[in-house]
Amino acid sequence: MDESFDQIAAAAAKSQEQATQLFERLMEVAQPESVYSEAVTSGTYTVITASEVTTGLGFGFGVGGGTGTFPASKEEGKESGKEEGKESDKEGQGSGSGGGGGGGGGSMARPVAVITISPQGVEIQPVVDVTKLGLALFVTAGSMLMMFSRMRRLSGG
Repeated sequence: MDESFDQIAAAAAKSQEQATQLFERLMEVAQPESVYSEAVTSGTYTVITASEVTTGLGFGFGVGGGTGTFPASKEEGKESGKEEGKESDKEGQGSGSGGGGGGGGGSMARPVAVITISPQGVEIQPVVDVTKLGLALFVTAGSMLMMFSRMRRLSGG
């Protein structure tokens, strides 16, 4: 039992170390260099992009172990030719242990603005995601259509 517990503890420690390394790599993404690009200069104009960076991580570990015995049933004792009240060969068995861990994570970045520096001044232009706007429009229209349909059915019209 002690060997099993030592193996489980070693596996849990290794998993925790791997999770820590993953977390550190994901946090490297959330640096200022990830949010603001390097400045690109052409003549008197300088352009910098600004991005939204999202990072997520989840992990967990579990360890369990147990020992115990289970009594032989009366039928098992009779089938094996043993008298009632005597122990079966299977009696007294039953121990186990286990453990494990898992995790995952991800990062995402998307541009949200373009900063232009020119002789006329600084201008910030948002980056509009037309696909998201279109999707939001269709979801909203579909939800409203379903709501009006249900209201009409409930009013008896």
